[in-house]
Amino acid sequence: MKVVTMGVHVLDVLVRPVEAIPEGQGATLVEDIRMTAAGTAGGTALTLAKLGASVRSAGAIGTDPTGDLLVQLLQRAGIDTGSLVRRTDTSTSASVLPIRPNGDRPSLHLLGANITYGLDDVPWDAIAEATYLHLGGPELIGADVAARILAYAGEHDTVTSVDLLAPGELGSFDQLEAVLPHVDHLLPNEDQALGFTGERDLAAAVEKLRGAGAGVVAVTRGGEGALVVSAEGSATVPAFAVDVVDSTGCGDAFSAGYLRGVALGRAPADAAVLGCAAAALVAQGLGSDHGDFDLAAADEFAVSRKTRA
Repeated sequence: MKVVTMGVHVLDVLVRPVEAIPEGQGATLVEDIRMTAAGTAGGTALTLAKLGASVRSAGAIGTDPTGDLLVQLLQRAGIDTGSLVRRTDTSTSASVLPIRPNGDRPSLHLLGANITYGLDDVPWDAIAEATYLHLGGPELIGADVAARILAYAGEHDTVTSVDLLAPGELGSFDQLEAVLPHVDHLLPNEDQALGFTGERDLAAAVEKLRGAGAGVVAVTRGGEGALVVSAEGSATVPAFAVDVVDSTGCGDAFSAGYLRGVALGRAPADAAVLGCAAAALVAQGLGSDHGDFDLAAADEFAVSRKTRA
């Protein structure tokens, strides 16, 4: 599997556990502070590399020290960063995540260079040579730009997938409609599926997305697992029962596991099982890069562990 992960790249600074922010100039001790590569492109790239894919990242970051560290973390994971463009006038996107004891993760986020990515930055040859293009956060670069990129991939027989970044309540169907006819696999979470379509029922939301042109729609539902809908029907894939330390990057890990499964020729529902396993492995530690596992270990985890069903 040769994949380009394009779009949102973020440096996450994670602090755990945080029950409250100290008042005034107060301070409190914490157990762990980590910095990891993340984002709907960067985080997905990390898990894809673990699962044996050949990964090239494409997106926009700054020339600041934050960008330098982000590149180092991606390269350490075996990811080709040659298609990341560096901006001299814009900061690298970053988030500070105070992780609550139950794994919840409120965010303080800087959009940074991600929103500056455009058609002139696209590594067209790399897309044509890849077997997969995963575009994370198309709403940040605009539907028309995203549609152009995805259409080009389709013209070169590169399988396309899309994950979203915006919270559901900030979404609108206009941000996606031009993109959907060019998407082989759409990977939103439940809030995004409902928010972007304006539907109240998840089945209706998925039908609207597929009716507008999306191929397979695999919706992540947190502790409920995933709903996978294709032309062959729908399937509910339960999540695995684990002690969640941090939910950061779980959606990105699901996308990576799902896509790796598809690339291996697995049916969408079976690919989603691998996606749920990857998400569960990441959830047991701090940050998008948690877990020393490969494809064989993720498959073994899926076979050996009970689900929440």
